[in-house]
Amino acid sequence: MGSQTILDLIASTIVFGTLMLIALRLNGSTMENMSAFREDLIVQQNLVAVSELLEHDFRKIAYCKDYEVISSPTLAIRYADTSKIIFWTDLPTVANPYGDGVLDSLTYYIGPTSELTSTPNPNDRLIYRVENNATPIGVYMGVSTFNLQYYDALRNKLSTPVDSCQLIQYMQITIQVEHPVKWTKYYNTATYDTVYQSAFWRQVRLVAKNLNNR
Repeated sequence: MGSQTILDLIASTIVFGTLMLIALRLNGSTMENMSAFREDLIVQQNLVAVSELLEHDFRKIAYCKDYEVISSPTLAIRYADTSKIIFWTDLPTVANPYGDGVLDSLTYYIGPTSELTSTPNPNDRLIYRVENNATPIGVYMGVSTFNLQYYDALRNKLSTPVDSCQLIQYMQITIQVEHPVKWTKYYNTATYDTVYQSAFWRQVRLVAKNLNNR
């Protein structure tokens, strides 16, 4: 075998090895991007599920199929704080999808971070939706922020907890959902620390139309 042939073989091996490394890197990058996209999708889906449920329930504050049951809609909100709200509504049933005309108490609140020591993320919490006197059962959706603000008819912000819930006309809902695990692909541009994938949603000045029937 001539020296030229050996050199050709060496050159071919180097080229092949280089191409293999490029292919492996591209494959690794593609797999990482696909994983990041999949996990980001989970965060987005959780946020959509929580926000849609909250919007649906909050717009039904003071609602009842039998409108005479709630003689004073101003009394529909029973308790209002930044992380907890209790109100009257008429929940749907299998037989009565628009409610049965009987008032139901609905409570929303967020639990402490100490409840979720099983996840690496120190910020996530359980969110609770309690119907009437049911046993509270927290649901894990990756919620790290659940904040409520309240405004009167003149759009003045009310201090919390609200002493006179009958003044509430508008609400602002803020939710942030985070992934339970950090990804190296996501980092703080100021500190370069890795961060949790997150999604943010805010409903500004949500109006429960039944509160206006005063």
